[in-house]
Amino acid sequence: MVLIVESNSELALLWQRHLERLGRQVWVASSDDEAFELLREITFKVIILDLVLDQGSALSVSDYASYRQPDAQVIFVTNTNFFSDGSIFAHCANACAFVTSATAPADLAAMADHYGQASVRA
Repeated sequence: MVLIVESNSELALLWQRHLERLGRQVWVASSDDEAFELLREITFKVIILDLVLDQGSALSVSDYASYRQPDAQVIFVTNTNFFSDGSIFAHCANACAFVTSATAPADLAAMADHYGQASVRA
């Protein structure tokens, strides 16, 4: 199960379609509040999380997921230079990847699929 937290609904839908083609169940949240609600109700293996949300804080979503679902892996996505030095891995224990928003949707889906499978084996 994959949670996408992305303010841009068109981008979230594009990612969702690629993941569903791989047979993944996908939920989408556009804000931290929506993500918090889903994290309370559903267990996710992977969270694709835009670092800059229009409403709320991506770091608070990561932190809440770390508390609520410690086995969930977070793939951070961004179109900014924040954390471009890799320090996101020092700030968020559940971060497993950090990619740009321009990453091909098929590649992002493959990463989510890989980390979702890895969490099953762990």
